[in-house]
Amino acid sequence: MKELSLHILDIVQNSIRAKAKLIGIEIMERTNENQLIITITDDGIGMSKEQLERAIDPFYTSRATRKVGLGLSLFKQNAEMTEGSFEIVSEWGKGTRVTAVFGLNHLDRPIMGDLVGTLFILLCSTGEADYVFKHQTLSGEFELDTRKIRQTLDNVPLNNPDVRSFLKEMLKENLELIQISE
Repeated sequence: MKELSLHILDIVQNSIRAKAKLIGIEIMERTNENQLIITITDDGIGMSKEQLERAIDPFYTSRATRKVGLGLSLFKQNAEMTEGSFEIVSEWGKGTRVTAVFGLNHLDRPIMGDLVGTLFILLCSTGEADYVFKHQTLSGEFELDTRKIRQTLDNVPLNNPDVRSFLKEMLKENLELIQISE
């Protein structure tokens, strides 16, 4: 994958398949330390010790519709190519946390890509999951929690056309304010 936003989408889709009800997406740009850190957490079913050991094997997948699972292995490879690191922690019945650290200014770091579009797709999907998104840079921080939005909207669905327009504009404006690095 050539864009980090697509990695985020892929891993969140894993969380959704794992029946997660709350998914956290955190992006921290640490310019002073030349790091871009992406952490995705969920409260899904988690993985057994055996599944966790094989999770980054590109020829292993828990899905029956295909025989390879490249998402995590490519995410790990992309992080390590930038002199970064990758960690996946999971506990059966409790959830999973995936953390990838990238060299922020490294030539091989994939671009962020369409983060607004990725988040918009996730927030407006008809699924049951809630999201907590946080992006932090030296210029500021943006945080969004769909539980709070749903409460404010008195449970009007996030895929309501008026709400969708509001969400897309809010994401775009707030992420521009903190100057996403490319």
